[in-house]
Amino acid sequence: MAPESDIYQSLKSKLISNGFAHGAKLRAEVLREEYGCSASTVREVLFRLSTVGLVSFQEQRGFRVPDRSPEKLIELTHMRVLLEAEGTVMSIRRGGVAWEAKLTAAHHQLSHIESRIHGQTPSDEIVAIWSGAEKEFHETLIVACGSETLKKLHGQLYAQFRQQLMVADRDFDFISTNIQHHAAILDAALSGDEALTRQKVHDHLARHLTGETLGL
Repeated sequence: MAPESDIYQSLKSKLISNGFAHGAKLRAEVLREEYGCSASTVREVLFRLSTVGLVSFQEQRGFRVPDRSPEKLIELTHMRVLLEAEGTVMSIRRGGVAWEAKLTAAHHQLSHIESRIHGQTPSDEIVAIWSGAEKEFHETLIVACGSETLKKLHGQLYAQFRQQLMVADRDFDFISTNIQHHAAILDAALSGDEALTRQKVHDHLARHLTGETLGL
C-alpha cells in the first residue's frame, strides 16, 4: 500500500495537470483501487487537499475538482502578483550572490525548455517538464524572502492557479511571450531595481487579469 504522503502528492499532481476534468467527482471507492489503500485513507487525503483549495467538498455531493472560473483566476492572479512581486523584492534585499546564482540557473533551465517547445505541440512528458521548471523559477524568485508564511501562501495559490489553467495552457501559444517575460523578470531582479521588478512580475501575469484566458 502506498504511503499517505505519496498518495497526497500523486493526487495533487493530477489535480493541477489535467489528470481530472474540472468539476469531476472524486470517488474514494474508485481511487482506493488505484492506490491500493483503504477508502478512509483516500478520504483523508481528499480532505487535506480541500484545505489547500484543490478539491471542493460539499455534504451530499462529496469531493469534486473545482470548476474553471474567470473570477477565481483573476483573484488568484492578483494575489500571485502581490506575493511574487513583494517576495522577489525581499529576495533582492536578502539573497545576495547565492540567490542570484540560483535564480540564473532556474531561468536557464526554463528558458532552454521553452525554446525547445516554441511553436510545437508538446507531449504530456514535455508539459510536465515545463510545469516543473516554471514552478521552480517562480519559487526561486521568492526563496530568499525570509518569510515562510509568504512562501507557503504562494505555494498554495500557485497550485490553485495552475489548476485553473490546466486545460487552457496546454496549447502553449503564449510561450514566445513567456520567454521574453521571464528574461525581463530575471534582468530586473539581477539589476536590483525593485520598482522595475514589481512591474515585470505584473506584466508577466497581466494576461490572466481579464479572465479571458479560460475562454469561458
